[in-house]
Order: sequence, then structure tokens, then C-alpha cells
Amino acid sequence: MEKELGQNSPDIAKYFDKLLQPEDEILRSIRERAIENGLPDIQVARYDARHLEVIARAMGVSKAVEIGTLSGYSGVTILRGLIGDKKLYTFELSEKHAELARECFTLAGYKNNEVEIFVGPALENLDKITTKGPFDLIFIDADKANYVNYFKWAKKNLKVGGAVLADNTFAWGNISKDTSDETVMALQAYNMFVASDSDFRTTIIPTSEGLTFSVRVK
Repeated sequence: MEKELGQNSPDIAKYFDKLLQPEDEILRSIRERAIENGLPDIQVARYDARHLEVIARAMGVSKAVEIGTLSGYSGVTILRGLIGDKKLYTFELSEKHAELARECFTLAGYKNNEVEIFVGPALENLDKITTKGPFDLIFIDADKANYVNYFKWAKKNLKVGGAVLADNTFAWGNISKDTSDETVMALQAYNMFVASDSDFRTTIIPTSEGLTFSVRVK
């Protein structure tokens, strides 16, 4: 819990957990299934998952894209926030992960017409859905080296008023440091890139992991 919210304030983390109860039985089951199947422990944090749902609801999102499916944990929370004729297009490198995600989407009550998984490198598959856009919301949580490339695709396929959300953008506490770590440098480059794009208005939701939130304004 302390890892996900307020690393230096465990009492605040406990307060939020008791107040908001961000992880219900279905999400807990998805997280546990991921562990049981040997998936890496890189699920989106519970509070960032809640942010995804609330932001999607507030923005009236119906068509969303997720880059980085893993077991479907974050995808389920996005789907919960969608309205109307909802659709989530989600991209996953690993077939093993995608197969578990299919099971988890079904567990959460979502049908094939509501969520579609594309397996393989995202940059090779994203153009398969360009005719389905423009999209309302795009969530990036995949290989950090390509975050800027994912954003460039997102910009071409996002409606004005839509949003791009990117996870882990505090680089596990290292985002402000001078470093030669390629992953941290990629996240620094992403934050700089989106912050300097005049077509977007960007902020960062300051959870312990950092969630960069960019709204297209023109």
C-alpha cells in the first residue's frame, strides 16, 4: 500500500485505502491471477487505476486505446469509465499475457464487442485501428523507450478535447535526477516532449508512480 500511495506517509495511504477502497474483488482477482501466472509485477497501481476510471467518466469517454495490456487490470478500470457504445482497443506484446487478459476481461463482464486485444509490437499494430478514430482517451503503459513514439501516434489519432495518460512518469522517484539510466532518460524525454507541445495542456498527477495527463486543446 505504501509503495502505491504516499511512500513516506503510510497513515495517509491507509486513509485513502479505507475511504476509496480502489481495489474490489474483481480487480483483486485479476491481480492475483497475474501473480499466479508468473506475470511481472508491473500492474498499474490501484490508485492510478482509479484515476483512469474517474478521468474516463468525467470526460465522457466512449472510445479508448490502451498501449500495454498485461493481465487486463488497467483495461478493466478504463472500461468501467466508458459510456455509451463503449470500446477499448488494447495492445499487448506477449500472447501469454493477452490470453490471461482475455480471461480477466470476461471475468469482469466485458464482451468481445467491447474490448479488442492486438498481440505483438504496438508500433506495428496501432495503425490497424486508425480508421476507428479519432479516440477520446489513450493510455500509455508499455516499453518506456517508445513513449514518445506512442505519443506521436496518439496525437494523430486523438480528438480535440481528448487526453493522453502515461504511467510511471516519475520514474520510480528518479525523474529529476541526472542519470545515464536509459529508462529514466526515456521518461524524462517523454515529459519534456509532451510539456512542450503547444497542442496539449499537460499536468502530472503526483501519485508515487506519476501519471502524466495531457489534454489536446487544438
